[in-house]
Amino acid sequence: MSLNLISRKYNGMKFLAKTAFAASVALGLLTSATFAQEGNVTGSGWFKTCNEAEGNKVCNVQYRVVTKEANQLITSLNLIEVSGNIKRKVFRVIVPTGRSLPSGVQVQVDGKRSVVIPYTYCRPSVCAAEAALSDELVKVFKAGGRLDVTSLNFQSKPNTVPVTLQGFTAAYDGPPLKQEDPASREELLKKQLEEKLKQQQGTAN
Repeated sequence: MSLNLISRKYNGMKFLAKTAFAASVALGLLTSATFAQEGNVTGSGWFKTCNEAEGNKVCNVQYRVVTKEANQLITSLNLIEVSGNIKRKVFRVIVPTGRSLPSGVQVQVDGKRSVVIPYTYCRPSVCAAEAALSDELVKVFKAGGRLDVTSLNFQSKPNTVPVTLQGFTAAYDGPPLKQEDPASREELLKKQLEEKLKQQQGTAN
């Protein structure tokens, strides 16, 4: 292989690395700006979905925070319970990329009880932090009023998303949403978000 070819390949790798880094920084800046503009986001409310496949039942009690205009995911809380052939309970928090991974995600209830959830994986658009879902955590959520989810961005600055715990107990103990398919479930969530947005706009006026 000639030295010129090696040089071109090396420079090409450097360019890709710089491009990837720039994209990561841009995404981090965009995400930080979105976190800061609390009026630009809306919550779905707590709800439960259940699905069965291959001898297992998977139920997920969740809450989603998204941007009002683009429906971009800001934070997703998931209390997942798998029963049947596989038994597993997981508490999963999903946030955008551009995070400081060693810091994990801090979850705090009513400004008092807090726990740090370590990150387990990142994909192109989101990062996920996971921990075992304990009965104690569920108990704390049921007794709480507000949940603050804090992650550090790539500049190590905290981004906090407040989440109401109102409606959590009803969603956790109640029946799951009845949906014919994933498409109809997404449609229901979209309608819920639109109704919530209309209510917020009416209150503002």
